[in-house]
Amino acid sequence: MYDPVSRREFLRRAALAGAATAATCTMVRPLLAAVRSPNEKLNIGVIGVAAQGRYNLDNVATENIVALCDIDSQRLAGAKEAYPKADTYADYRKLLERKDLDAVVVATPDHSHAIPTAWALKAGLDVYCEKPLAHSVWEVRQVRELAAKNKAVTQMGTQIHAGDNYRRVVELIKAGAIGPVRKVLVWQGNRIAVPGVRVAEATPPAHVDYDLWVGPAPMRPFHTSHFHFNWRYWYDFGGGILADMGCHYIDLPYWALDLRAPSKVSAKGELSKEGENDVPAHMQADWHYEARGDQPAVDITWYHGSWMPEGAEAYNKGAAVLFEGDRGRLLADYGSRQLFMNDGATVETPEPTIANSIGHHQEWIAAVKSRGPTTCNFDYSGALAEAVLLGNVAYRSGEEIAWNSDKLTTNSSNADQYLKREYRKGWTL
Repeated sequence: MYDPVSRREFLRRAALAGAATAATCTMVRPLLAAVRSPNEKLNIGVIGVAAQGRYNLDNVATENIVALCDIDSQRLAGAKEAYPKADTYADYRKLLERKDLDAVVVATPDHSHAIPTAWALKAGLDVYCEKPLAHSVWEVRQVRELAAKNKAVTQMGTQIHAGDNYRRVVELIKAGAIGPVRKVLVWQGNRIAVPGVRVAEATPPAHVDYDLWVGPAPMRPFHTSHFHFNWRYWYDFGGGILADMGCHYIDLPYWALDLRAPSKVSAKGELSKEGENDVPAHMQADWHYEARGDQPAVDITWYHGSWMPEGAEAYNKGAAVLFEGDRGRLLADYGSRQLFMNDGATVETPEPTIANSIGHHQEWIAAVKSRGPTTCNFDYSGALAEAVLLGNVAYRSGEEIAWNSDKLTTNSSNADQYLKREYRKGWTL
C-alpha cells in the first residue's frame, strides 16, 4: 500500500517543521485550506469515467481534469479522447499517489467506494462520492468520521437534492402545511435489469482488469450479469434496488423531517423468479424514528419492484414519496408535488427559504474553493446512507433489528454480521 501523502500534507508537515510556536502550528491547517478565488481552477481526479462516472466527469469539467481512472481500457480511452490533457490510470491507488490533486470524484461500483474515498480523505483531499457512499454500514461510518477529522469538503451524489422541487417540498413540510408528519410512504418501481447467472469459471475481456475491478470484494468468476451496471443486483458488489435508489427518494423525508438514525428497522422481500440474484426483486423495508424536538415519532416504509403501498395506484406514480400528516398528505416525486388536505382547505405556498441550487456538482466545487458547507456532505448523507443500508441488513438477517447508532451495533449478532465484511487479501481501508 502506498503512503497517502498529498501536496497539502507535504506542505502541512513542512509548515509544522518550521513553526516557531505552538500557536503557529494550530493555524497551519486553516491556512492551507484557505479560501480560493472562484476563478481559480481545481485539479481534479475522477475514478470511474463511464456511465454515471462520465456524467460526473462532465459536470466537474469547469475545473482542471488532470487524472482519469478506470479498469476498462475502452471506457478509459473514451474519456481520454474527451479530456486529452488528463493522465490515465487503471489502478486508483496510483492516481492517489499524485501530489498535485485538490479533489477527487469517486464513481466506482458500491463495493469500491470506501477505499478510494477513505484514502483520498487521509491524503487531505476533498471528495465527491456517488451514493450510497459505501457498500456497508461500517464503511459509511468510517468515511463519515474521516471526513470530519480531516475537515474535508464532501458531497454525496444524490443529484436530485439540488432540484427546485425537493426544496419546495421541504419548505412546505417545515412550514407545517400538512401538520405533524407521522408516516412517510416511498415507492420505486425499478426492477432487476438483467437476470443474474453464476458461473464456475470464465475469462474476462482483454480490455478489463478484472482483479482490480473486484478489489476488496470476494473473487467471483467473470460474467456480464454482475459486471458494469449489473453489479447492483448482487450483495457481493451492490445492495440491490434499495441501495441504488433509496438515497435519492428517502433523502426527501430525511431533509424535510430532520432525521438521523432510526431506532428500529425491519424488511421483507421476494427474489426474482428469473436469474440467480441474491438481492430481492420486490421489497418492503420499514424504519422507525423517535420523536425529535417538537416533531413526533415517524415511520418510513419503502417499496420497490411490483410492491407498492395499498392505494398507491390511485396516484398514478411509478415512483413517489407520500408524507402523511395530521392535516393532510403531500405527494412528491423528482419534479412535481401535490397537496391533499383533509378538510379541502387551500394551503398558501410559503415564502422560499432554501435558495435554488447552482448545481449539485457546482455546489461542491464552490464549497471546496470557499471552504463552505455543502448540502449533501458526508455527515448528512452518511446518516441517510447508513439508514438505507440498514434496510438490507434487516432483510438479510430476517429480523426486526434495534439500531444503536452510537455503538454501531444492533441487538442481534446475526444482523451484525451484515454491517461489515472482511476484505479480500491485499485490500485495506
